[in-house]
Amino acid sequence: MEKINILLVCMGNICRSPTAEGVLRTLVEREGLAAFFEIDSAGTHGYHVGEPADERALEAAQRRGYDLSPLRARRVSEVDFMRFDRILAMDRDNLSLLQRACPVEHKHKLGLFLEYAGSCEEREVPDPYYGGGDGFERVLDLVEDAARGLIAAMRERRL
Repeated sequence: MEKINILLVCMGNICRSPTAEGVLRTLVEREGLAAFFEIDSAGTHGYHVGEPADERALEAAQRRGYDLSPLRARRVSEVDFMRFDRILAMDRDNLSLLQRACPVEHKHKLGLFLEYAGSCEEREVPDPYYGGGDGFERVLDLVEDAARGLIAAMRERRL
């Protein structure tokens, strides 16, 4: 397997994309594939740069065995479009922002994270920020599904 660099993106990089990063990183490690992945997350906006993940995201992830505590929010940079092989947004709004910022020669790298999900109909991870704890659990359900699908796609070289 060739190494692949994955960037997961939401708006502020404190809820959905760090959750996706933590889940994907953990599942990759559990399957002994860490050497084949570089995983990071970022936001399309700089609202929370340097901050840890939202406390509710941290707690929900911890209950399922994922540690998001080392992660700090950052904003997508120009270098990211060159550095990463796949840049996967949590929703269409953030994908649109990425498409506008991305140099034309790297646009093929952009997509939605839930394109890799196998057991859900949704194609967007809903933003749980203004909701209750159930929203963070739903994010975890969707992200776990997509992370498993992404790993399977990597194995089949469908990325």
